[in-house]
Amino acid sequence: MVILMGAVLLGACHDDPEHEPPLTRHTVMLFMPWSNNMVDFFEANIEDFEKSIAEGILQGDRVVVCLATDAKTAIFMELKNDNGKAVRDTFQVVAHPNYTLRENLSDMLVELRNHAPAQRYSLIIGGHGMAWLPADTGQSHLPVYRMPYDKPITRWFGGLVPAFQIEIHTLAEAIASTGLHMDYILFDDCYMSSVEVAYELRQVTDYIIACPSEIMAYGFPYYQCARYLVGNVNYQKLCEAFLDFYSDYYLPYGTVAVTDCRQLQALADVVRTININYRDAVSPSKSIQSMDGFDPPLFYDMGDTFDHICPDSVLLARFHEQLSLVVPYKACTNSYYSTYMGRMDIRSFSGITTSETSTNPDAATLSQTKWYMATH
Repeated sequence: MVILMGAVLLGACHDDPEHEPPLTRHTVMLFMPWSNNMVDFFEANIEDFEKSIAEGILQGDRVVVCLATDAKTAIFMELKNDNGKAVRDTFQVVAHPNYTLRENLSDMLVELRNHAPAQRYSLIIGGHGMAWLPADTGQSHLPVYRMPYDKPITRWFGGLVPAFQIEIHTLAEAIASTGLHMDYILFDDCYMSSVEVAYELRQVTDYIIACPSEIMAYGFPYYQCARYLVGNVNYQKLCEAFLDFYSDYYLPYGTVAVTDCRQLQALADVVRTININYRDAVSPSKSIQSMDGFDPPLFYDMGDTFDHICPDSVLLARFHEQLSLVVPYKACTNSYYSTYMGRMDIRSFSGITTSETSTNPDAATLSQTKWYMATH
């Protein structure tokens, strides 16, 4: 993310606040880092966003994009409405943007902010993802590596190899270093509706919008959803539009949830009490709802996990009450898609996962996550 950092120019020829134009109400930033099998899908995502913009959804709000077109180039553009026609206004082209580095990621966000200063900001990130797992985790467990070409493609956070994968803590540090605070971060990637991810980002965003399972490579249906992501954000309508689209999609698999990060600490407090009293006495259960096709699973439905862990009905009720505040909106089809296993039934769906109880070797560093440390 090597980007020129400029001053925010609000006044054209003077510094008189009375003559400065008012800030935009809401700027939505689309960040699409390099991944060599995603560029065509990113382009389709932008086109879908443009269709909504052409229909007049902006109402003075702004949408800016950082799109990595290859491993060494990123294009910055704004999507605008010009008399009922969507246009792309390119305002920066950057060479060698290593967005795995905090300083480059920060510079990218500053460039977008300076171009479209606003009262509120939100961030949409497209690509690949593996929830909280570190970039150098054993690659044999990443679905894209063993994906037969005759199977549907799914997506997850960053690129196909660690050199292009961004750590969650790096994203949190980059946002914090800019002084920005997001209304929401939308991960258009697999597995990112994870309590371990959300807790890491809780201080830089109010909400996280993400999928607890794999998401088809088409990603979020932005033509149907963009109107609920710009301006006055409507999380319930967003989830409904997502579900409507994937229910009728030729691959009818979709899971989505909205996490209220401001409620996470209270959930951590309840989970810590449960873990102190009961966790050591419980062994992993194959009956817990998994949200992936790994063997053994990496990501379990969080609500179902603690239904199996906590025998105290009063404490469990407290947990579910708080979990409903953490995930106020969610939606899913009757099944989700796994690159490894194909169609997987959904028996229990809380909208957010945890790797608690996982015995998968890739979960070995779970104890190093902030969520684990806060709850054990």
